[in-house]
Amino acid sequence: MPFYVSPEQSMRDKADYARKGIARGRSCVALKYAGGILMVAPNPSSALHKISEIYDRIAFAAVGRYNEYENLRKAGVTYADITGYQFDRHDVTARGIANWYAQTLGTIFTESNKPFEVEIVVAEIGLQSSDDQIYRITFDGSVSDEPGFVAFGGQADQVSTALKERYREGLSLAEAFSAALAALNAPSNGEQRPDAVAAQLEVAVLDRARDHRTFRRIRTARLEELIGEVRAADQKAAEALEAAAAAEAAEAAKAAEAAKAAETPQTPAEPEPADSGPQVGPDAGSSDRGSGVGDGGEPPSSPL
Repeated sequence: MPFYVSPEQSMRDKADYARKGIARGRSCVALKYAGGILMVAPNPSSALHKISEIYDRIAFAAVGRYNEYENLRKAGVTYADITGYQFDRHDVTARGIANWYAQTLGTIFTESNKPFEVEIVVAEIGLQSSDDQIYRITFDGSVSDEPGFVAFGGQADQVSTALKERYREGLSLAEAFSAALAALNAPSNGEQRPDAVAAQLEVAVLDRARDHRTFRRIRTARLEELIGEVRAADQKAAEALEAAAAAEAAEAAKAAEAAKAAETPQTPAEPEPADSGPQVGPDAGSSDRGSGVGDGGEPPSSPL
């Protein structure tokens, strides 16, 4: 007889195995911006894509084992095409695809000896920014609806924390790319800080301005322009911080000088002599010179 393993221990071992495999990869991010949804993934390969199109307004991003999530991507494209053909193109939604992925991954995780080492994000762009949807599907079939941004794979917690500090509603494409790049380059994301090189990144957007197929890859030329804009913005921000620090230091120096002057004791001034008392001695305006007998003056009168 085979050794007995409890279902709880079996599920725990599978989950630990899948998490370790996913954590070995690099994190990816997806976030909303004013014109659609941006997806950024570190990927030095030009042939193997982590980000792809599933349907007209739906995109797919994944991390983990390439052969496993590539099979899932193809199956998702087939599911979307069949659903759109049998019913209507508007019936193909990111929510339906995310639920189908959740069922598939949940079945594999429960019945297979080895679970898939993948995490998937399915994003759909709407007619308005409030209609955009981002869904995250984990290796065990769990689905979560992300409000505005998501970081998955690798050191996702640290990347998500850094991205939360920089994300806000209504970002431009350059600002969203800057926030995604800063989050991926966070010091806690891996042992070394990767450089912002166009050849090392895979970037795609769901562009709301496009009519039919909204998925668009950002190629090397446009990507280098975005990286240049990010570096220029970072330099301006650094200069502004330096100027603010210098102004703050000057204000602190002035405050220290004022405090030092206030603490220095003042020497009391000597009191001026009072001139209200009786005058002693001869009058300052008179003189007794030449008042004698031989000085040409009149002799003093003798008393009678």
